[in-house]
Amino acid sequence: MTSADFLFALLGAGALGAAVLPRLVAGRPLSAPLVFLACGGILPFLPLPLPDIDPVGDRTWVEHLTEICVIVSLMGAGLALNRPFGRRRWSATWRLLGITMPLTVAATALLARGLLDWPPAAALLLAAVLVPTDPVLASEVRVGAPTDSEHDEDEVRFALTSEAGLNDGLAFPLVAAAMALAATAGTGMSGGWVGHWLLVDLLYKCAMGVACGLAVGALLGWLFFRAGRRTMRLSEHGEGFVALGATFLAYGLTEVAHGYGFLAVFVTACRLRSAERAHGYHTVMHDFVEQVERLLTAGLLLLLGACLGQGGLSELTWQGVLVSLSLLFVIRPLTGWLAQLGSAAGPRERLVTAFFGIRGIGSLFYLSYALGTQTFHVPAGELWAVVAFTVLVSVVLHGITASPVISRLDRLRLLRAKRDPATGPEPDEVDIASQRL
Repeated sequence: MTSADFLFALLGAGALGAAVLPRLVAGRPLSAPLVFLACGGILPFLPLPLPDIDPVGDRTWVEHLTEICVIVSLMGAGLALNRPFGRRRWSATWRLLGITMPLTVAATALLARGLLDWPPAAALLLAAVLVPTDPVLASEVRVGAPTDSEHDEDEVRFALTSEAGLNDGLAFPLVAAAMALAATAGTGMSGGWVGHWLLVDLLYKCAMGVACGLAVGALLGWLFFRAGRRTMRLSEHGEGFVALGATFLAYGLTEVAHGYGFLAVFVTACRLRSAERAHGYHTVMHDFVEQVERLLTAGLLLLLGACLGQGGLSELTWQGVLVSLSLLFVIRPLTGWLAQLGSAAGPRERLVTAFFGIRGIGSLFYLSYALGTQTFHVPAGELWAVVAFTVLVSVVLHGITASPVISRLDRLRLLRAKRDPATGPEPDEVDIASQRL
């Protein structure tokens, strides 16, 4: 049996597992991503022709595979959100983006600089690639399939899903800052890059991402739901793969215009959703995207597990471990909690939202992308080891705790709604979701 034959068998098993595992682990202190990661970690110890998996040497493959997985998951997240866009309705999102995100980057970069003694550019890069939240790796903490109600999403699931949809794109300016800083390090520290970064990498590219997303979403919304000819109204035909077309179109056009494609994909999905919010075609597209996302995630986690089993953490130091654990157990929970003070969420909901800052596929993409563009004067294997260890701990920690914690909140909401005189003994989903814990 050759390595190629074995990979075909592995892909087939992974695809079947992606279909079966979510149902098997539902309601248990276990997640499908954790199972895939563990299975991948076992593979190198079996007498199988597994090829060497090197994220540094195979950087281009890693970058593009993770890139596809992220943009697909962003489309799914945007299509799933029922709550209309708005300043007050999305207040939890703005707090997490405007307070938690910069504080997390600053604290992580300072810690990496102090403990690892890395150059400023490498420390900032590590913080930037680890800041995106990735609820795809724990489905219990993200919103479910689209519904026709605008108010049936609890605050925790909505906050984490919307945060992930936007900060996956907003991490790009931070990575660009690290790359610009690294480029000036060889010629002496200089602040000359700041103006270009501010005008181009931050303002222009973010604005272009939002503008392209709104334009593509509006155009596709008309085509899907309001085109004059029935044959052109794609919502009449129920073909879910159209969501992939929307994903790649929004991403590709935005990148051609030198904007942030990640941001555009999520905005496109939200704009599509608002075009005809209660239409059942959103569920068709969301379900198809979710299936593709599960397949990609399963494959990537199997490969990540195999990489770790082959010695992917050999360059990890105790200082790197400390930075990683500090991010997951101290920095993100603390900054997440601070951002929500004074918000509509209750204290339990604030704590859960702050804790579930899951790190995953997005971090792998950003690191592979940055390493292919710039040199950071730190061994690439060491950077990969810290990031991979963080993702590993996050998958284990959040995969085990997500189901019991979220189920506990759901039960408390149901009990409180039943005791609420305004809702009665049989509250509906909106009544339950509106309870603050």
